[in-house]
Amino acid sequence: MGGDHGPSVTVPAALQMLRDDAASGVILVGLATEVEAQLQQAKAAFGDRLVVRHASEVVGMDEPPALAMRGKKDSSMRVAVDLVKSGEAQAAVSAGNTGALMAISRYVLKTLPGIDRPAIASIMPTHNGQVYVLDLGANVDCTAEHLLQFGLMGSELVACVEHKTNPTVGLLNIGEEDIKGNEVVKQAAELLRASGLNFYGNVEGTDIFKGTTDVVVCDGFVGNVALKSAEGLAQLIRTFLRAEFERNILTRLAGLIALPVLNAFKRRVDHRRYNGASLLGLRGIVLKSHGSADTYAFDCALKRAVEEVRTGMLAHISERLTHIHGLTQ
Repeated sequence: MGGDHGPSVTVPAALQMLRDDAASGVILVGLATEVEAQLQQAKAAFGDRLVVRHASEVVGMDEPPALAMRGKKDSSMRVAVDLVKSGEAQAAVSAGNTGALMAISRYVLKTLPGIDRPAIASIMPTHNGQVYVLDLGANVDCTAEHLLQFGLMGSELVACVEHKTNPTVGLLNIGEEDIKGNEVVKQAAELLRASGLNFYGNVEGTDIFKGTTDVVVCDGFVGNVALKSAEGLAQLIRTFLRAEFERNILTRLAGLIALPVLNAFKRRVDHRRYNGASLLGLRGIVLKSHGSADTYAFDCALKRAVEEVRTGMLAHISERLTHIHGLTQ
């Protein structure tokens, strides 16, 4: 029910995933009348692979997380996360209120042993592929131990979803030298070096898009600023290009000639392809879709959730934590 568009996007995206993946099933959680209206319009028939679960309440996009968690126990978001806890569903995907989704997921699912705080991990495009960055806003103030935990979770996420052996991990800093950064970052670097991870060392903001490492670790304040700055720059470039090509008849002609290149560029940096931020560190798989996601973008988030389930990401993170911290499950 969440996001800017609600069931008019989430339902068609779920139907598309079912068409593309015959081994998957979907539970659509929300106001049954609105969800079923979308299904009737699409004339969808997937048998027991498609289930509608009624939830009588909806969390508003600007609703305080605490109010959503305590006051709306039958919200679509809460019911979806409850399904993950009970094992009826293996993952939950929502385009709704980020703060509420994190609060509800942490309250219902709890964190994995050895994880103090869940982190939001998402993908950003690079020169040679893509990079996973975390945290992107869940934790504004972090300790060195938190950053170590982010590195562990990010490494296992990439190893599972991207099928990479021993992914490289970089620590976002204001310089590559060990003497750079605040005390928390310096301490985090020492912990990461001793962790057994494939720690590359400090990386700068430009390294994110160079693809210097497979994972970039930072606190939520820095990560969110980096993400929003990148999104703003992409919008600026798009606006500038459109303005230049529409300047006069000659530039319009040049734009027509360059159209295949421009379309290829647009596909390469299309943010919809990277939709679906993982809430790592929970005892269950939860993904947050961008609120403005269209059908294609939400479908990408759903398929990302399926991949995390099939590759056993949670088990891999738990095993890594057990190895590092000597925990017993």
